[in-house]
Amino acid sequence: MNKKFYSLPEDRQLKIINAGFRVFSRNTYKKSPMQEIAGQAGISKALLFHYFHNKKELYLFLLDQACRITTRYLSEYQCYEPDDLFEMMERGMRAKLRMMRKYPDMASFAIRAFYEDDEQIAAAIQESYRKYFDIKAADSLARLDPEQFIPGLDLKEMYHEMYLASEGYLWEALRQGGSLDVEKLEKDFERMLAFWKHVYLRKEE
Repeated sequence: MNKKFYSLPEDRQLKIINAGFRVFSRNTYKKSPMQEIAGQAGISKALLFHYFHNKKELYLFLLDQACRITTRYLSEYQCYEPDDLFEMMERGMRAKLRMMRKYPDMASFAIRAFYEDDEQIAAAIQESYRKYFDIKAADSLARLDPEQFIPGLDLKEMYHEMYLASEGYLWEALRQGGSLDVEKLEKDFERMLAFWKHVYLRKEE
């Protein structure tokens, strides 16, 4: 990325960033034209290429921005602090819903990016997600008390299944509607969490 991008006023930077989130959130990487991003940002295509040498550079810059913002929100809500898995998930849900209200296109972009399979960028995308999220999630999982859950439960497998269900739900919502209905997401995730608590938590005798 050209350092001149950071010399722009903050509002100009945000306009370009938000235009990128918007266009990439609605299309695959291959079908997202730089011309459309430039148009929505109110600049020429040539100027966009002046700031970002190519589409891949812009895409990975936006992904890094999305990961940093998400990490900040999760930290503010102390999502990785509780020893209770479902409290951790509830805090994470609240953080992400708040983030979606402020950055709706960024959330959709991040979900679509997670499933992007274009060979030019797929490996770099997964590396970014591992860099920002996998270690903290693993540390949190290690602190869980097995006595809170039904006997013999594989906590790692349970967490993995809930994670896949959550991501799959978001991806399906994005595919069907093109954008995310935050109010519906909140209600649906509350139902999912209640169901998982009923299934996995040890019953009081």
